[in-house]
Amino acid sequence: MDDLSASLSGGQVAVTGEGVWRSAFAVTELATRSMGAVGSALAGLIGTRWGKRPEVTVDRRLASLWFSWSLRPEGWELPAAWDPVAGDYEAQDGWIRLHTNAPHHRRAALSVLGCDGDRDAVRAEVSRWAAAELEAAIVAAGGAAAAMRSRTDWMSHPQGRAVAAEPLVHWADRPGHVRDWGGTIDRPLRGLRVLDLTRVLAGPVATRTLAGFGAEVLRIDPPDWEEPGVVPEVTLGKRCARLDLKSVDGRKAFEALLARADLLVHGYRPGALDAIISPTQRQSIAPGLIEVALDAYGWTGPWAGRRGFDSLLQMSSGIADEGMRWAGSDRPHPLPVQALDHATGYLMAAAAIVALDRALKGDGLFSARLSLARTAELLAGMEKSDGLEITGIEPSDLAEGNEQTAWGTARRLQPALCVAGTPMSWASGAATLGSSHPTWR
Repeated sequence: MDDLSASLSGGQVAVTGEGVWRSAFAVTELATRSMGAVGSALAGLIGTRWGKRPEVTVDRRLASLWFSWSLRPEGWELPAAWDPVAGDYEAQDGWIRLHTNAPHHRRAALSVLGCDGDRDAVRAEVSRWAAAELEAAIVAAGGAAAAMRSRTDWMSHPQGRAVAAEPLVHWADRPGHVRDWGGTIDRPLRGLRVLDLTRVLAGPVATRTLAGFGAEVLRIDPPDWEEPGVVPEVTLGKRCARLDLKSVDGRKAFEALLARADLLVHGYRPGALDAIISPTQRQSIAPGLIEVALDAYGWTGPWAGRRGFDSLLQMSSGIADEGMRWAGSDRPHPLPVQALDHATGYLMAAAAIVALDRALKGDGLFSARLSLARTAELLAGMEKSDGLEITGIEPSDLAEGNEQTAWGTARRLQPALCVAGTPMSWASGAATLGSSHPTWR
């Protein structure tokens, strides 16, 4: 399965546009290559189905901007992206980042620190800890945190070594055939049913991308889950429903959805989804199912089951430390955007399309697993290019017309990816979680 590697080489994709994100790392190159991988994979699928492979172009400026926030509200404001406690704190021997956007992660961190949610109180308590010890304590309590490590430290760490030895995509295959979902050259994924079990941010970017080429995406969240800071960004073109997969009724409804799904995209930690419904059960319910899975810290090594997010991976893998040295700063210096999330999302979408293409060719049913940590290694190995610094969205970057969202009118960036004859567009605006029934159309 070298299809995705060939796509990432950039040889089949034309690049236009000007501008780069200013960073210690090749963020714009990662944006261009990962988005180009989607286009190359889609061109391959179109060639398989309709006989002629279209040309693919990526605008590097727009690709870079899509790695930030693509939505511009008109007359309303996006919710805050971060919980007040979340952020970088100085410990006794270095820096640590607390990720507290989810209420249960916030409670775990505060329970270990023994203080309330006042940021000054948190800062004082963190200063009493060694960074690695606090990281371990918060993770053990069910929270999410990461001590800042250098690239050298990460590459010698057991998890860093494990991730470096992993492929960018873990592929697995079995005999079988995918359902003929229909589709047309201009909407090649129309009719494809995608069951989305992902949260912030990589998985939702993947399914948003698939929706942009016609897929029917149904996102399923638990009854009490919210992520207000990113929902307007990532639910574009999707329907969003709620189910409790641990209840009898919820499990029954989920199995009914799974039986008609063509693609399952999930971002559970390794083993978590399997504990609810095993791979054997999933394949029995949906014999033609293709799966694409995501985790944070990789699929092998001692931290394979660890909770993680883009900002935490930047701390663990040496990106924030390298950025600090590059910027001449005295505190962690992250990437200008959450590039690990976005890039992994586009690579997931590309992997899904490659798997569909291989199934159409009669090669069997392929499933794929990717991780934020392995994408970090991809980024670390890329060379930067020079160019005019990107500082934000200009009016000319926005698509014509308004997007009607659940919160109000907005403008969206123009698509950065162009597959000739196959425009990227979405049938509906961003929607709130739980706004649809858990049924296929």
